[in-house]
Amino acid sequence: MEGGRSEGGSESRPERRSEGRSARCPREEVIRTVTSHRFSFCGAELAAVYVIADQGRELHLAELTGNRGVLYGLPAILAVAGHSPAANAFRSGRPLWLAPKELASFIEEDPHHFPTRVRNSAPNSPTRISLGALPLGYDDMELGCLIVAGQAGAGGFSADDRSLLELYADQVATGLESVAARFAGRKAPQSHLGQSLVPDQGGAFILELSTGRMEAHAHVLELLGLPPDQFDGQVETVLACAVPDDMPALMAIVEPNRLAAAGQQLAFRIRRPNGELRWLGLRCRVEVDSEGTPQRVLGVVADATYLRPSADEVSLVQRLSATLAGAATIREVSRLVVAALREPLGASRVAVGELEPERLIVTALDPPEPDAWPEVWRSEWRSEWPDVALSDLPTLQSALRGGHLSLWPPGADLEPGLLGVGPGGLAVLPLPADGRMVGACLVGWDTEHRFGPEERSLLTATAGLVGQALVRAHALDAGHELATMLQRSLLPRKLPELPGGIAVARYLPATAGLEVGGDWYDVIPLRDGHVAFVIGDVQGHSAGAATIMGQMRTAVRAYAVEGHPPDVVVARANRLLVGMETDLFATCGYVDLDMEEGIARVVRAGHLPPILRHPDGVAEEMVVEGGPPLGVLAEAEFPMTEAGLVPGTLLVLLTDGMVESARLPVEEGMRRVCDVVAAADPIDVGAVADELVGGVGRRDDDVALLLLRYDGQGDRPRRSHWTVWRLPNAVLHARRFTARTLRSWGVVEQLDEALLVVSELVTNAIAHTQGEVGMDLTLSADRLRIAVNDASPRSPVKPIWVSWESTGGRGLLIVDAVTTAWGSVPLSGGKQVWAEIPWLRDT
Repeated sequence: MEGGRSEGGSESRPERRSEGRSARCPREEVIRTVTSHRFSFCGAELAAVYVIADQGRELHLAELTGNRGVLYGLPAILAVAGHSPAANAFRSGRPLWLAPKELASFIEEDPHHFPTRVRNSAPNSPTRISLGALPLGYDDMELGCLIVAGQAGAGGFSADDRSLLELYADQVATGLESVAARFAGRKAPQSHLGQSLVPDQGGAFILELSTGRMEAHAHVLELLGLPPDQFDGQVETVLACAVPDDMPALMAIVEPNRLAAAGQQLAFRIRRPNGELRWLGLRCRVEVDSEGTPQRVLGVVADATYLRPSADEVSLVQRLSATLAGAATIREVSRLVVAALREPLGASRVAVGELEPERLIVTALDPPEPDAWPEVWRSEWRSEWPDVALSDLPTLQSALRGGHLSLWPPGADLEPGLLGVGPGGLAVLPLPADGRMVGACLVGWDTEHRFGPEERSLLTATAGLVGQALVRAHALDAGHELATMLQRSLLPRKLPELPGGIAVARYLPATAGLEVGGDWYDVIPLRDGHVAFVIGDVQGHSAGAATIMGQMRTAVRAYAVEGHPPDVVVARANRLLVGMETDLFATCGYVDLDMEEGIARVVRAGHLPPILRHPDGVAEEMVVEGGPPLGVLAEAEFPMTEAGLVPGTLLVLLTDGMVESARLPVEEGMRRVCDVVAAADPIDVGAVADELVGGVGRRDDDVALLLLRYDGQGDRPRRSHWTVWRLPNAVLHARRFTARTLRSWGVVEQLDEALLVVSELVTNAIAHTQGEVGMDLTLSADRLRIAVNDASPRSPVKPIWVSWESTGGRGLLIVDAVTTAWGSVPLSGGKQVWAEIPWLRDT
């Protein structure tokens, strides 16, 4: 489309150079003479197409159609360097218009181009004929020349007829270029090679923009399926036939900053009254006034059925639809769309984003480097991809409100945030779903790009697919996020640091179904340097299994912290699950490890045995006597097995999802784990865990893995125990025992604080509880721990305020003042109150 018209109705075009690139069309392939149909278009009754041949030295007559009586004697071959209307127009690259007198003068100057068959006395003699010679091609593509002739009156073709015939010549050039491209061996757009080079399936129109009145050729109405007697002459009636997705492109014709490049065809679709969908090609010229305001549109419309989607385009859409059907996340959908569009469209940049209130959240783009994108994008690059404020991209906002594909050619007046995406051309594709816009796809080119109908068809066809896929993925992402949040809330966020060992854990949800399951693990620090390692598996991988799992993990942790031995912890968890009246059962493995002595007490409830890797590299399953799964028998017994670990041993606890599947027997799976652990380097426990879970493929069940590298403690804590007798001087005996023990350990400076703490804690236990009272002293490398055990489950409470007249209530305030930490933990049938005093061994 062109924004204006040169004097005399012809558009000025750049001078052609003889060394310019020419299309090579073998004469025997393209020359046709068609006289069987009538040709009539804007005053022209005859049309002839000359194509470049003989390495650019000659023009050969390829097709002659229409009323041959209008003009006799057109030569079959013309020299490009000769003096003829076709040669002159071809060399100059500008249309040549000859009125009857000018044509007669031209013949007199060079009569050999019009042989003696020209009958000057005939009614249709050259003295009554007007002729136009229009070069075919654009840029550096030289295709040939179109000759049109007719009885247009003494003044020749009118200005409007000339403009419309020039647009018609561009249509001829499109078909000729397709033929030329085929023989040049380069990729060409789909073309109507079986049709005439001079298309007769077309018509012209003139639109007055100020009134909306349209003068339309009868064939234009025929293409639209509008009976001439029912056409009211209003442009709205014609536009109503267009497919809504193509309306923005049609309306953009009169926007000066979006006018397409000269010679480009705008393809659009119309829906005929019988429901038929048809492609039409439009070429037009916009006339503007002195201020640049569009006044009239002159256009040529022709059938463009050959522009229907090709097999490659349909195949691409089908492949994209199939791949999007399996995409489970928004990032995956976006990545597939970017990959599917960038290469076929030859685009420099493609970005896909989700719409959130006032922002475009980019979910995938290519290229991924920030430097390839505009500054406003780079400034918002807060994470892996940027998110851009829509207020910075008003053109994008407008396109999203319209909801249709929008195209901007090179040089369009766009904000920098969009112009930098596609300086050579930009396509904005809104992504609709459920009656709203859920995202947008931006496709940009660096070099000048002409938007073909195939591209518009492809982009429009993919918009709905991508929008629905984004909505579906958003729902899946929400479900995945919910499952992940639930799973994380039920499993430990991090494992504690252990004296004398390093523990790591891994969890993998099932790849089928809800990504939350019943597998769990836990690491529970206990008193006296003991640590409990727990792994379990509730039947199934559903929300119900996850709920039971969370309850069982909490119960096992509570029973363990109370100080019960491993068999009692598991037995109580079993009775709890039986009392829940659920149909689900659970398996559990429980290891109570003395980190100082290396003694492990193991209980199995229907679970896989632990695997040990000894320091010499031998890996084997522990021989552990087991009991039934939890939740089966209320009074089940769970025997306990004791084993010793030496420093450098790896302890592996796992669930059956890692070693068992429909294709893998559990025995073979356990053997494979032993092989991997035996060959691994125990120095990096995390790497061992990653290698184990890395060998697990598609998972029908959850996978939980807990690894401990037992290093032992080089400097073992010192411990001593005292049973406090309920005598009037019980506190005195406790102080004497403490003093003797601490002096033997070399603790002198902290002795007074320790005796004060012992006095207060033992006094509280004797005064406020019944039953046995015990005291434990533990001296580690950096602190002294004093713990007093009693039979009352009631925890002590530190008073907020004590009156100076009170005779009691200051004991815990004193303990709090002289220690770094103190507290109370439940024990089986009672509690333990403990306090810690800092201490450093003299070196």
